[in-house]
Amino acid sequence: MPGSVAMRVSGCAILAVLGLSGPVAAQDPLSAIDWLDQQAGQPSDFGVLAPHSSLPLEEPPVSNGVTTPEVSVTPLDDAPKADAVGLLPGHVTGFPPTLWKASDSSVITDLITAQSVDGQPAMQSLLFALLLAEALPPKEADGRFLLARIDRLIDLGAVAQAAELVALSNPTSDPALFRRAFDLALLAGATDPACAAALARPHLVPDLSSRIYCLARAGQWGDALTTLESGRALGDISAARYGLLLNFLDPEMAEDLPRLPPAARMTPLEYRLHEALGEPLPSASLPRAFANADLSGHSGWKAQIEAAERLVRAGALPEQRLFAFYTQGRPSASGGVWDRAEAVQRFETALSARDPGAVAKTLQRVWPAMAQTGLKTAFAKTYAERLAALPLTGSAAAIRFEIAMLSPQYETLARDLEPSGLTQSFARALAAGAPDTAPAPTARARAIVDGFSGPTAPTLRVLLEDDKLGEVILRAMSLGYQAHLGDDGALSVALATLRAVGLEDTARRTALQALFLTAEG
Repeated sequence: MPGSVAMRVSGCAILAVLGLSGPVAAQDPLSAIDWLDQQAGQPSDFGVLAPHSSLPLEEPPVSNGVTTPEVSVTPLDDAPKADAVGLLPGHVTGFPPTLWKASDSSVITDLITAQSVDGQPAMQSLLFALLLAEALPPKEADGRFLLARIDRLIDLGAVAQAAELVALSNPTSDPALFRRAFDLALLAGATDPACAAALARPHLVPDLSSRIYCLARAGQWGDALTTLESGRALGDISAARYGLLLNFLDPEMAEDLPRLPPAARMTPLEYRLHEALGEPLPSASLPRAFANADLSGHSGWKAQIEAAERLVRAGALPEQRLFAFYTQGRPSASGGVWDRAEAVQRFETALSARDPGAVAKTLQRVWPAMAQTGLKTAFAKTYAERLAALPLTGSAAAIRFEIAMLSPQYETLARDLEPSGLTQSFARALAAGAPDTAPAPTARARAIVDGFSGPTAPTLRVLLEDDKLGEVILRAMSLGYQAHLGDDGALSVALATLRAVGLEDTARRTALQALFLTAEG
């Protein structure tokens, strides 16, 4: 029996020990990147065509020979509200339709909003699976649950996925959804379709500033200027917004106005206005969602790399995009991003030549560079398998083993590579799902052993008995964040809970990342 299948049986056994009735355990979510990439995305009314390939799920199959049938992405037939929509059907995520059904909507929305998964790739992957899952909504859902999922995706920088989720929910049926659809379209650069949709439904336009902007985009400059002056006279438009819009509509009329600094809380509309005025704002100081604007060919190479690094760290962009940016030109300077690009390029050249000596030399430069910027797991996902095929020795072999343990293929690669030192020996046992078969060299390692041998917390057990599976997973993720900050007791409980609900692969990857990643990444 393959290791991951065997360990899932162990997870179900834990449920039996807890005395839970019924099959409430979730399976490890299957990797959905390829599946969604094969689906034909269609633009919404706002012109946002979300690239499926950017879905940041990474859970490997839990058994050999898994095939994914073609399925359309639609709301559940028996769900009364838009809260049930999702991009990922249950056979992709492994989650049951009742994932949220028994919990209170306010509790779930609060937990989703409070999740902190920065620097925790396994938890990021799990959070995306939860946010995008197609499942029955929690009790008394009235749209807030869907809005919380959309807002969390935006916060993570996953503009494409948020746009698809909004499109499935019929955004013209609700002003709050329409506002998010409009903002997402502006972030994605689909300005004209967004304005066409807004002008066709004036009762749903987010605010007066948006209407003025869209009137101008449609060529109705006179109407836009009249509306602007009326809004200013009525006090509906602030002085800062007035100056920005007037400069956009008629720069000559705005010459005598004082130039105010950009707003502290930048909106997508203000961002596009600054861009239209020839004053584009750097996205580095703005919320993550704005980084998507720098991925286009309109931004410089440095800005593209920095934006991709930021989104990959959040789990919102496939790492392949980042490493493609690293190698698309020749660094013209030194320091920071240029040093990382050069290190990746030299390593890629050595790896492509299958030169063990050159790989060993370049690896010892590129790996610290990835560590310093929180991209170790992204590098591991990209290069672990190719590295495993080369005969490396010494410190390069030790780095390669760590890379293997941070990759999705950790279990397979652990059987073929030799560890170096007690921590790596422990990691090899952990990768096989049996951390208690090797000495635990640190307090963190002992906490991992406890997590793989002990039951989940009594309070979470009660929630499981009440069929509140999604709530239990979210609470375990909150414990995972405490563990990320150094709480070994929280790590033990989080791991035990993840395994108890059948998320064996997530538990193992969380534990391996706890060994090899710091709180800074």
